[in-house]
Amino acid sequence: MVTVHNLGFPRIGVKRELKFALEAYWQGNISSGELEQTAQNLRQCHWQNQSKLDLVPVGDFSYYDHVLDTSFLFGNIPSRIQQQQGEKLDHYFQVARGRSGGKNSCLCHVAAGEMTKWFDTNYHYIVPEFTKDTRFVLNSQILLDQLKEAKKKGLKTKIVLLGPVTYLWLGKEQDKSDKLALLPALLEQYQALLQELAEQGESWVQLDEPILVTELAEEWKKALVSAYKVLKQAPIYILLATYFGKLKENIALLPELGVQGFHIDAINARDEIPAIIKQLKDKQVLSLGVVNGRNIWKTDLNATLEWLEPIYAILKKRLWLAPSCSLLHVPVDLERESKMDAEIRSWLSFAIQKLDEITVLAKALNEGRESVKEALSSNQACLDNRRQSNRVHNDKIKKLCQSITSELGNRKGAYADRMELQQKILNLPLLPTTTIGSFPQTQNIRQIRSQFRKGELSLNEYGNRMKEAIAYCVEQQESLGLDVLVHGEPERNDMVEYFGELLQGYVFSQQGWVQSYGSRCVKPPIIFGDISRPEPMTVEWITYAQSLTAQPMKGMLTGPVTMLNWSFVRDDQPRSETCYQLAMAIRQEVLDLEKAGIRIIQIDEAALREGLPLRRSEWQRYLDWAIRSFRITANGVKDQTQIHTHMCYSEFNDIIAAIAQMDADVITIETSRSHMELLKAFEEFEYPNSIGPGVYDIHSPNIPTVESIVHLIHQAEKYIPVQRLWINPDCGLKTRQWSEVIPSLKNMVQAAQILREEYKKKHIK
Repeated sequence: MVTVHNLGFPRIGVKRELKFALEAYWQGNISSGELEQTAQNLRQCHWQNQSKLDLVPVGDFSYYDHVLDTSFLFGNIPSRIQQQQGEKLDHYFQVARGRSGGKNSCLCHVAAGEMTKWFDTNYHYIVPEFTKDTRFVLNSQILLDQLKEAKKKGLKTKIVLLGPVTYLWLGKEQDKSDKLALLPALLEQYQALLQELAEQGESWVQLDEPILVTELAEEWKKALVSAYKVLKQAPIYILLATYFGKLKENIALLPELGVQGFHIDAINARDEIPAIIKQLKDKQVLSLGVVNGRNIWKTDLNATLEWLEPIYAILKKRLWLAPSCSLLHVPVDLERESKMDAEIRSWLSFAIQKLDEITVLAKALNEGRESVKEALSSNQACLDNRRQSNRVHNDKIKKLCQSITSELGNRKGAYADRMELQQKILNLPLLPTTTIGSFPQTQNIRQIRSQFRKGELSLNEYGNRMKEAIAYCVEQQESLGLDVLVHGEPERNDMVEYFGELLQGYVFSQQGWVQSYGSRCVKPPIIFGDISRPEPMTVEWITYAQSLTAQPMKGMLTGPVTMLNWSFVRDDQPRSETCYQLAMAIRQEVLDLEKAGIRIIQIDEAALREGLPLRRSEWQRYLDWAIRSFRITANGVKDQTQIHTHMCYSEFNDIIAAIAQMDADVITIETSRSHMELLKAFEEFEYPNSIGPGVYDIHSPNIPTVESIVHLIHQAEKYIPVQRLWINPDCGLKTRQWSEVIPSLKNMVQAAQILREEYKKKHIK
């Protein structure tokens, strides 16, 4: 019989219960006990949703991030946190966000851990920190308690853990030490944990090693082999899991790892499965991820069965079925989408439905297709309907994209000439100050949008209320003394969803929430068809804001690559083709903003980096069409119009040359949490345009000091001439409160003034 299991379930809850509980705890409105009760209720619900599986995952739940959980599981807590008072939960949130919260917890402000993207997804993890003094100590009680919870429900369980080698690979040395030298000590604690799990009666543990789908240096390959030579001796079966890509040359490592089973992402690595099967030993299990854990389209069950049946004939009970990766990356339940277009809804599958697909496939293999005839027939009808729907394809849009030429992506003048023209118009001081776009989305603003959606406010009333919010943002910025203003984006629910709602080819869920990090959840739009822009999307709001001030007002747009990467994208055509459609649509908005007199336009490409293939050898193909898409969007303007772009919380050092090819006049990036580390890329690469290294970590409630901002700009000056530096936060401010934003920006402006005086004395203009 085929075994069905899951690599991980969404943590946030179908109604985002975890988000609201976390935020209530941080605000001191509930106790740690009440927070834990919410967490326990969610785990019980999630296990119930997975009760049809043969093995239910335990250890996939997290308050904030599973990588951070791994750090605390093995006692790798930064020394600056260990020195603080408070309980472990306080320390956990201090690493996550710089401050804990809660009624009786420590409110000390400390430097939060660095945050970056989890492989090529929009999920963020807290980067483990390593030094030569790092010591590991097993703290397994939380995990064991969760295991007891699951066993009380009578479930057959499988522990889910991040593998030791991937854990080290994801972390960063804080000194000149070698993190791989820590592997033997870390393995001792993994061994102790596996022993404890065996004593609790566990048969299987899933160890995630997704680095196997990347290009590994020889020392990391050796580390994997040596690690599993040790771990396979534990009195528990190990399912080593990979996902997000192909193994390629790393397939040769599998026989040397010697574990009892492997999980392979058969969505991305299907053509590798025959070779992997040939390498399996007689008793080794092969788990195949046959349902896409990262997208929301129905699985073609009949086609999947045609592929699986010969494999089942070979492996029999050694064949396991699962999603390709953790379902963390998709919404929980399609059944809650009662308001979605019924036809498009029939094409989709969320987490619970994906598990249903797995069980149908397993039953068909175990008992024959006739046993699931009705399910297979229904699935096929939905797929046929999607393929034949005239709502998906638009010949006019396809012809428009086929007409794209290289000239469409080129500015007329070189950056130096543009900068001179722009300065004559803008007359900005040295080290101009600005923000990234959004200001706090207060309860009042959210309520206004909700009332409008429900029909409780007329279009005119809604417009007036939004204009009041915009006027307040402009007033606050002028009072603070910022140089380039933004309208604050009160009308926007999300930087992608807002634009998607105004473009043709998108559809939206009401409850399709996905965790981005901690309590931050996003509701990715769904691209189901060809993209076009029926009418202007932002011009009215931006021009109104500009009418309120003599200061330059930035037009704020989301770029095509981010619109693509932060959406659930159609899987029936190349992603590049969809991206070009987005580029042409947003280009029209850029030109309309310029025509309306907006002289600075920011086109955010926060997700550019995460779209990179996991293998460097495949990067250029992606970068070619991604950079071209941005240039098509941005570069139709006159040289006098200043184009900005923004990127946040990703490692950009290794693609800085490609970023330069975007030819944006100003780029703003995250650097405060990583202490300007990203700017080290400029030691070997002379970045030609202006750059705003973020000096205010907006993902922490901590208020940056004037001194810290001055220090960060001095660090930046080592890499970028001060004449080409801007001062700004790391990211938009929508998730912060005005009580945090005002003093933070006040300090930022004061720091700029201090630095200008300092440079004035040095005769730097």
